[in-house]
Amino acid sequence: MAERTIILAGGGHAHLGVLAAWARRPPPDTRRILITSHRHTAYSGMLPGWMAGLYDEADIMIDLAPLAAAAGTELVLASVTGLDPHHVHVGSTRLAFDIASLAVGGGIDTAPFAATGARLLPIRPVDRFRAGWRAFRDRPGDIAIVGGGAGGFELACAARAALPHVAITLVTPPGTLLAGHAPAVIALARRALIQRRITLIETSASGHPDGIRLDDGTILPAAAVILATGSIAPPWLAQSGLATTVSGHLAVDATLAVSPTIFAAGDIIQRTDRPLPRSGVHAVKAGPVLAANIAARLSGATLREYQPRQRTLYLLSTGDRRAILSWGPFALHNRLIWQLKHAIDTGFMRRQRV
Repeated sequence: MAERTIILAGGGHAHLGVLAAWARRPPPDTRRILITSHRHTAYSGMLPGWMAGLYDEADIMIDLAPLAAAAGTELVLASVTGLDPHHVHVGSTRLAFDIASLAVGGGIDTAPFAATGARLLPIRPVDRFRAGWRAFRDRPGDIAIVGGGAGGFELACAARAALPHVAITLVTPPGTLLAGHAPAVIALARRALIQRRITLIETSASGHPDGIRLDDGTILPAAAVILATGSIAPPWLAQSGLATTVSGHLAVDATLAVSPTIFAAGDIIQRTDRPLPRSGVHAVKAGPVLAANIAARLSGATLREYQPRQRTLYLLSTGDRRAILSWGPFALHNRLIWQLKHAIDTGFMRRQRV
């Protein structure tokens, strides 16, 4: 049988599960390639803990090179710049594939905050965010975090733990603080912000040279504006010739299939069969399904579906070795929850060490 080429485009969390599956049982008669812009990738679940000083940088970094080697997969360090139904684009190079899987991660829409200039610190790309936070930490000032999702909330708490004496403000439109979580979870989050002297302002905002401009015209000065407003799809997806949604994300069904030869997971997708929050939890859990479906495409077997459980467990760090548990209508906030989160996160990282 002729050798077939499988390309994993991007070093996102979903592809960790694919590499692990290949290390156990590599697909026969295949050439396997992982294309990623960086050899090391940060585990998003521990990024706020690193920011808060609870973890060293080495604790949260995953080295993709040994994982690829164990999986018999070539590692290409380059940025994916485009895609068509038969090729992954790396600059001017077109790499042909028989099957491709995309987990390149999303971006942040910085355009509404362009006026903020050098004070702006988007959380994506993560490597730039880490470098920007290290530099800011050495000359700290007042901080504004824009975005009230789980990421914005955790980063606000982490910033407080790291810098106890600066003013910290979390800005998010009305009704969007931890949207999708139960009222009990949101109530605990509000209390946590008050206890940590983090000001919550519920309004829309845009960029300003001194920080941000609130919806009523008020200027909120800030030495750093951390932008955590949710993920947007890479603009080149719209030119891929593949099915995309109104928001520009790849349209996938429950099998994570974009087309008969392309799969995708993580921040770049939107499910056509059900809403699915873009979170590291779902990206990690999609990995084994991607691996199974790539194998199924090779053999002609039936594809698996990724159907999350009715309730997803979220553990939100508050930066002080405490965390909020969010599980359906249930909510708790204490040290035991952080210990559970720490055990889960460090266990996940141990599985990435080869």
